[in-house]
Amino acid sequence: MAKRGKRYLEALSKVDRKKFYSVDEAIALAKEIHPGKFDETVEIHLRTGLDPRHAEQQVRGSTVLPHGLGREVKVLVFAEGDAAKAAQEAGADYVGSDDLIKKIEQEGWTDFDVALATRDLMGKVGRLGRILGPRGLMPNPRSGTVVAPEDVGRAVREAKQGRVEFRVDRLANIHAPIGKVSFEDQKLKENLAAFIEAVQAAKPAETKGQYIRAATLTTTMGPGIRLDLSETLSLKR
Repeated sequence: MAKRGKRYLEALSKVDRKKFYSVDEAIALAKEIHPGKFDETVEIHLRTGLDPRHAEQQVRGSTVLPHGLGREVKVLVFAEGDAAKAAQEAGADYVGSDDLIKKIEQEGWTDFDVALATRDLMGKVGRLGRILGPRGLMPNPRSGTVVAPEDVGRAVREAKQGRVEFRVDRLANIHAPIGKVSFEDQKLKENLAAFIEAVQAAKPAETKGQYIRAATLTTTMGPGIRLDLSETLSLKR
């Protein structure tokens, strides 16, 4: 186990490891004790009762956080014609088709945070899976990143605002950022509520037993703060 720094240990000493904190308490505590000397990201971690080995128990989706993520999001769009023009007008950082595909294939270039694609180009974009897939950048209909040409502008604006993608990992956990420690407490709470609603809406029909079993709030460098699960799952925007 890696040796923890002094600031982390000081933060950890202020967390009651036996307590399940209310959402308001956890947010306030996370902001108070975060060890980093920078504007850390606030993260939510969910432990599910899913078995990711089964395809029908895979969870993947996305949602737009009402208050964004507090950082600039670089958006790349695979589009042509009117859709490419709409993407540019909506503020996409990179727009193209064969040129971008070639750059990614030949150079391994991935200097962007979100990749969107129009449906008609997925035949070409699909071959980038081995490069973009492991980085979580591959456009996918289930995460809302493969769109109809007429929806490109909206998709770009949502990505710029703070669209968060999520998926269950091989250990049956779901992780996501919900803002920065500099955010007002209420904005973090509303972002968390939006995320929880999206995860619950993505619950597989085949799920047996308890879907979400535990919730923990943390910051980039900080210790985990266990949340009162019933209150967390009942959050509404």
